[in-house]
Amino acid sequence: MPRTLTVAAAQLGPIQMAEPRSVAVERMLRLLERGKARGAELVVFPELALTTFFPRHYYETIEEADPWFETAMPSNETAPLFAAARKWGIGFHLGYAEIAEEPDEAGRMRKRRFNTAILVGPEGDILLKYRKIHLPGHAERDPRRSVQHLEKRYFEVGDLGFPVIRAPMGGLAGVNMGMMICNDRRWPESWRVLGLQKVELVMLGYNTPSTNQEGQGFEAHHLRVFHSHLSIQAGAYQNSCFAVATAKAGVENGCELFGHSIIVDPQGEIIAMATSWDDELITADCNLDLCGLGRASVFAFEKHRRPEHYGRITSQVGAVDPPVWERKAAE
Repeated sequence: MPRTLTVAAAQLGPIQMAEPRSVAVERMLRLLERGKARGAELVVFPELALTTFFPRHYYETIEEADPWFETAMPSNETAPLFAAARKWGIGFHLGYAEIAEEPDEAGRMRKRRFNTAILVGPEGDILLKYRKIHLPGHAERDPRRSVQHLEKRYFEVGDLGFPVIRAPMGGLAGVNMGMMICNDRRWPESWRVLGLQKVELVMLGYNTPSTNQEGQGFEAHHLRVFHSHLSIQAGAYQNSCFAVATAKAGVENGCELFGHSIIVDPQGEIIAMATSWDDELITADCNLDLCGLGRASVFAFEKHRRPEHYGRITSQVGAVDPPVWERKAAE
C-alpha cells in the first residue's frame, strides 16, 4: 500500500486592519470543516494568518505593533482551531507573529519577536515550530515606497534553524515534515537543509504583493507569480519532496496580494493551484513513496554531493568580484 497523505492548502482572502482575530479564525474553521468533508488530513494556512500583514505599516516604536503578536499558542482566540483539529482528527499549519520572553544569544532574558509557524497534530499537539530566517524588506521607513515592508523592523532572524520532525499524520505512523515561511522559499539553502533531513513534506505560507515596491527596476506582474512558483517547484524537485505553499490573496488595505497557492510533487509539478483571490481550499493526495525516486537517482546525496567544494555557501554572505584575467608574460 502506498503511503498516501491527503493535504490541503487553505488560502485566505484579505484580512483588513480593522478585522479582529475572531473573524480570521472563523474563516479558518470553515476551511478546516471543508477540508474534513474532502478527506484532508493536513491543512496548511498562510503566513501571519491571524491578522492583516502588518509589516507594511510603520510604527514609531516597535512596541506599538505588539497588538499584532501572539504571546501564547494556543491562545483564547486560537483555541477553537486546536479544538477543531481534535474533533475532526486533522493536522494544521499556522503562521503568526510571536512574542516570546526568552534569553537571546547573549543570554539576556528579554521580549523577542519572530515571524513564526507551527505544525499542529490531529490531537491538538504542537509537533514543530519554525521561525522565519530570511527576512526581506527594511528596518526604517522608506520614503520612496508607497507600501512599506518592515519585517526587519518588527522581527528578529529566526533562531531554530530548519528543523524536520517525523510524526504521525493522517493514517500514517510517521511523515518527515518541515517548514519555511514566505521569502525562505526563494533561497535554495532553505530547501537543501530540509532535504538533507529526508523531508517528505514542506509547508510554507506567504503574503506576497503583486508588485515589487523596491523601485530598483521593473518586474512584470506575471513574473511575480512565476518566480514564486519557480522557487517552490525547483525546491521540491531538487530535494525530492512534496510542498504545500499557501498564500494570503486579494486587496488588503489597498495592497494587492497575488495568491496562487499551490501543491507541488517531488517531480516539481504543480498538482493543485488556487484560482481565486478569496478563501479557497485546494487538495491533493500525496503518495510519499514518490519521494524515493529522486533520492535514489539524480539526488542521491550520499553518492553525488561534494560539500568540500561548497565552502563559500556557509563562509561568505555578499557576492565578491572574481579575479581579473591577465595575459601571462612569455617565459
